[in-house]
Amino acid sequence: MNIEKIRQPFIKIFPGDFSGNTMQRNTPKVLFATISPVGFIGQQLIAFNKPLSEEIGLGKFEEKDLDFLVGNHLPENIQTYATAYAGHQFGNWAGQLGDGRAIVAGEIINHSGKRNEIQWKGAGATPYSRHADGRAVLRSSVREYLMSEAMFHLGVPTTRALSLAFTGENIVRDIMYNGNPQEEKGAVVVRTAESFLRFGHFELLSAQREYETLQKLADFTIENYFPEIISEGIEKYKDFFKNICTRTADLMVEWFRIGFVHGVMNTDNMSILGLTIDYGPYSMMDEYELNFTPNTTDLPGRRYAFGNQGQIAQWNLWQLANALHPLIKDEKFLEDTLNQYGTYFWNAHDTMLCKKFGFNNLQDNDEDFFTNWQALMQELHFDYTLFFNQLEKLEAESNLKSLFENTSYSILDEEKMRKLEDFVKKYTARLHLNTISKEDSLALIRSANPKFTLRNYLLYECIEEITLGKTEMFDKLTKALENPYEEFYPEFSVKRPRTYDDTTGCSMLSCSS
Repeated sequence: MNIEKIRQPFIKIFPGDFSGNTMQRNTPKVLFATISPVGFIGQQLIAFNKPLSEEIGLGKFEEKDLDFLVGNHLPENIQTYATAYAGHQFGNWAGQLGDGRAIVAGEIINHSGKRNEIQWKGAGATPYSRHADGRAVLRSSVREYLMSEAMFHLGVPTTRALSLAFTGENIVRDIMYNGNPQEEKGAVVVRTAESFLRFGHFELLSAQREYETLQKLADFTIENYFPEIISEGIEKYKDFFKNICTRTADLMVEWFRIGFVHGVMNTDNMSILGLTIDYGPYSMMDEYELNFTPNTTDLPGRRYAFGNQGQIAQWNLWQLANALHPLIKDEKFLEDTLNQYGTYFWNAHDTMLCKKFGFNNLQDNDEDFFTNWQALMQELHFDYTLFFNQLEKLEAESNLKSLFENTSYSILDEEKMRKLEDFVKKYTARLHLNTISKEDSLALIRSANPKFTLRNYLLYECIEEITLGKTEMFDKLTKALENPYEEFYPEFSVKRPRTYDDTTGCSMLSCSS
């Protein structure tokens, strides 16, 4: 790989702490601390993303590159670092946070001029580790590698994964925080994104009243990642905030489209570029449930449940608005923009649902149709992905019980079948309002509804196999996730088996990693 091409413009612009000290501590009035990966013995490559490496300009993998992928070998031209940020966690101000397990190598610019930041995740402690060890376990590392790539191929804005490797270490983790710690295999992921800047980076500087550095950070971000913004002065920062609101709303709509639940939408886990970042206790939704959260830490309040994600994103944008106020200085503009977020989001959300159902435009009564559909999905316990896959096969002569019985997590008795039949009649009538052909309607359905989603139970089985040194399922999942709108492996397109309903890591997860 061409690791000598990695550069570091960020640390040349912003103040930082060059001590290289891994001691967990506050670092007031600085935005990063220089730190080196801890280094490992006994590392072993599990996966390397060849297409991504070529795309971002690192080129082909050679055996000697494994040392770089686990942080053992650093080019002389780079100084690695971790960044500080703040955030609201579960609705409460948490103060200074930061890259507790992420260490930045720098960025590389590819042949088309696109920037890509490169980070190790799990390569050792930083000043922001909050008394943790900065390592990552295999379990969470496999989940991040596979899911970030799955999201990319689904067409959802996301960070991506370049490599996954064993570190050769065993790490002690209490997976459910219940006093039962166990040893797990350690791993490192190398992940990439145009930028990992978060809402929390701006919140930190604003909270510290470092307004000059806040402005520098906003200017840096706009110049490097928002080329569409050409205004000047305060208008530039207004356009910046409006753009972030739009990107964030669009991301939430994509999460709803595919049934993704992030699990921990704290402001420090929100990308300033509208990317899906920080794959922790996430889940693809099996049974459709607006109140579903995969995160045990989010119980019983379910703040970050599936159906709440759009409004939580708006709440997080309010916090970003407060942080950017010293630059914008216009409360009415911020309030109006945040109110417009709701209108934009719901219009985009309902337009997305139209495509999932094969409607070519949004009609006045569609809101009622969607509300009735949501009630049906929850009452009949339908699987989100499988329901739409079967809806695509619906014909006038279809036997509805045969078509849909394997998509429900309950028994479709006579009463439930009557409700399904009533819905199908309304759906058929709504299809007749289309102004496109049946073939074009089916094309909309197929483009909006994946055949394959990376369910938690599949990840659980994959992690169990990799722990034993087997990679067959990992390879199959990789092929499936790279082609999510096709069905390569029918055995993956089934409901979550009941045997996994109460298995840790299949339906519910913690933040342990």
